[in-house]
Amino acid sequence: MTTNNTEHLECLIIGSGPAGYTAAIYAARADMKPVVYAGMQPGGQLTITTDVENYPGYPDGIMGPEMMENFRKQAERLGADVRYGMVTAVDFSGKPPYKVVVDETKEMTADTIIISTGASAKWLGIPSEEKLNGYGVSACAVCDGFFFRGKDVAIVGAGDTSCEEASYLAKICNKVTMIVRKDQFRASKAMQHRVMNTPNIEVLFNSETDEILGDKKVEGMRIKNNVTGEKTEYVIQGFFVAIGHKPNTDVFKPFIDMDETGYIKTIPGSSKTNVEGVFACGDAQDKIYRQAVTAAGSGCMAALDAERYLAAKHAPAEA
Repeated sequence: MTTNNTEHLECLIIGSGPAGYTAAIYAARADMKPVVYAGMQPGGQLTITTDVENYPGYPDGIMGPEMMENFRKQAERLGADVRYGMVTAVDFSGKPPYKVVVDETKEMTADTIIISTGASAKWLGIPSEEKLNGYGVSACAVCDGFFFRGKDVAIVGAGDTSCEEASYLAKICNKVTMIVRKDQFRASKAMQHRVMNTPNIEVLFNSETDEILGDKKVEGMRIKNNVTGEKTEYVIQGFFVAIGHKPNTDVFKPFIDMDETGYIKTIPGSSKTNVEGVFACGDAQDKIYRQAVTAAGSGCMAALDAERYLAAKHAPAEA
């Protein structure tokens, strides 16, 4: 990690999105002079979201990219330094300040670090999915299900999350078709029973998505039975992918405690990690809620925890 051009920071925020920008707002107001490295996707997952209608304060809704632009502007107005770059290496060994490398060339040190790198939805990888993302294709039923009230939708997945989201969609949509690759669910028995006992949920086992149909928006899907090879087309207006998320935390794995899927473990009731002076917020540590509003709240927590950590560190020793 030896490079030229070393810079020292009081507070480094790695990642943007609702968590990172909220942390930056609070840290800036606390005069911590935060620097935010926005990562490969400045603004996070909301930049690929169209209408956001479940974030308080926007009575008419707002487009995801515009919302994140507002977050960034507010953070910058209060004094945060938002930069574009990717953290490619860290060294959290020893005591702070810790070393961080951005874009493999620029080295800096930081007294406190807030990790807000988020998590990325796993996708099927078919071209029509990417083309229609935001136009009927979504990876969050709770976020976007409202737009398909009374319509026919489909959801891909076999675990607890997909069953839970299918149950949620069934309450507001006309019909929900679940696409399950194998001949059985991976979900818990309780979740399976809930799905199978919901009249307007149809489950297609041994099935895979061959194509999502539609030019400007989702109009249908073509499903392939992976046992018989038969292909069938269905008319739908919404297509949800619920095959999991991958937290963007690989760079921190040598130092930060994580669960088996890579979500950062924080001390309950706080944003503190196992490393002194390093805090985590947003979807990088939240695999349960994964909402913009909860991410923003955890960003506030991280900044307050970091501020209190610095205050305690710099407090004069008692006589």
